[in-house]
Amino acid sequence: MSPPFPPCPPHPGGAPEDGVLRHAHWWQGKRVRYGALITLLALSGLVILALVREQTGTEGFLVGLGLAVLPVPLLVAAFRWLDRVEPGPWRNLVFAFAWGACAAALIAIIANSFATRWIATATADPSGADTLGATVIAPVVEESAKAAAVLLVFLFRRRDFTGIVDGVVIAGVTATGFAFTENILYLGTAFGTDQLTGDTGIASVTAATFFVRVIMSPFAHPLFTVLTGIGFGVAALSGERRHLRRVLLPLGGLLLAMGMHALWNGSSSFGEFGFFAVYAAFMVPAFGLLTWLVVWTRQRELRTVREELPAYAAAGWLTPAEPFALGSMRARRLAREYAGRHLGKPAAREVARYEAYATSLAFLRHRGGRGRAGADFLPRERELLNELWRRKDIARPALDHAARLAAPPVRVIGPPWPVYGVYGYGAGPGPYAAPAHGQIPGPGPGQMPGPGQGQPHAPGFPHPAGPAYGNPAYGSPAGPAYGSPAGPAYGSPTGPAYGYGYGYPAPHAADPGPYPTQYPAQHPHQ
Repeated sequence: MSPPFPPCPPHPGGAPEDGVLRHAHWWQGKRVRYGALITLLALSGLVILALVREQTGTEGFLVGLGLAVLPVPLLVAAFRWLDRVEPGPWRNLVFAFAWGACAAALIAIIANSFATRWIATATADPSGADTLGATVIAPVVEESAKAAAVLLVFLFRRRDFTGIVDGVVIAGVTATGFAFTENILYLGTAFGTDQLTGDTGIASVTAATFFVRVIMSPFAHPLFTVLTGIGFGVAALSGERRHLRRVLLPLGGLLLAMGMHALWNGSSSFGEFGFFAVYAAFMVPAFGLLTWLVVWTRQRELRTVREELPAYAAAGWLTPAEPFALGSMRARRLAREYAGRHLGKPAAREVARYEAYATSLAFLRHRGGRGRAGADFLPRERELLNELWRRKDIARPALDHAARLAAPPVRVIGPPWPVYGVYGYGAGPGPYAAPAHGQIPGPGPGQMPGPGQGQPHAPGFPHPAGPAYGNPAYGSPAGPAYGSPAGPAYGSPTGPAYGYGYGYPAPHAADPGPYPTQYPAQHPHQ
């Protein structure tokens, strides 16, 4: 059996393990930088721990730590949920959180204290220095320190930073780590004040600080820094030759973040109800607007997957049902659950990797079609196709099953003449029929869904060779939209539009071989 394309050059040090792509990570060739970064974050963490404990005391530090940790899992889970279409590696999130909690917090404490003391000495007005430090110095220092994490990921993890959602996630997690450390300091200090005054319960300073910082505004710091992340995300979507745009957009986002942060810090000086006025008039609407923007961007990413992957399905790399399944979060979840139920968690993880690589492939083609792909476009496409092909035997049956379950109901229009089961001639299916779980048997051993193969299917659910579950845009390989490998849309390597694979031949006609109706009893990799 011929391989789907010429084999990739061997990876240095052997084949990839556990199906993980061996990207040219910046630390693999420069371990010194990697070690220096870990050392920097560790030392920053130890210094910030000592500084916070010195200001709050041991008991205050423990109380502040216990209260400050409460919103962290919720915020991290929310940003991880936003990143589900093309999830980035966890190590990026760990770095972002550690940078915010350790390095950025340490920079902010030292710089803010030094600037405030210098202004107080120069002006002989400690009260004015505190106000100026909170409204001007702190926003500039803190947002710049947090933006450094986004910049590092943007520069050294460019493959993982491809759009607005990636910028939002990295910026939000960085700000979550920063707010975590800052909340420990504020809550610990409030607890120490209560210890001196004897206040307890709801009337205590600790309860008021907890309500304002953890209950009312846990999203404040993430909201500010997300504006910087959006600037970097839009810059990532720009072409590599647009240097001015790639510089000005992140700077514009950073300036917006500083401005909103300054407005928030200065709200307490706007009168008795200034804080609540700024919270209701600016913070809540901005939070709602940014949430809508991120969710809309995520839906746009799913639409990109559905629009770009049929080119690979037409050439045989994917099955006709996969673009629909990979463009639906519900179908993705169903595919992982199906694989996990029949083969266990290793198979579910393989399906998740397949989904991630297919999404990266769709985004790569989308950038290439708009002239925004880099010089590594061809090797990257080949690498992603190789990873998909290695997992097809596990992922394809699961995605096919998920596509059948998640497909929308198809309207069946009956003929005008009486038909048995309709118009009073006995019970029959209604005008809408959706496939039921387990109702549609898959192809037999050795078969592959395609035109001309009679395959049993449920009433009201089109044949796999039909118009792709009721949507004519994703027809079969002989459908009207993307056509066969020689069709008019993407065509074969000699087709008039895009050809296929940018120089890579399509899979052999005898491939991909059996398409099992159910999973084997054991995981093939076990």
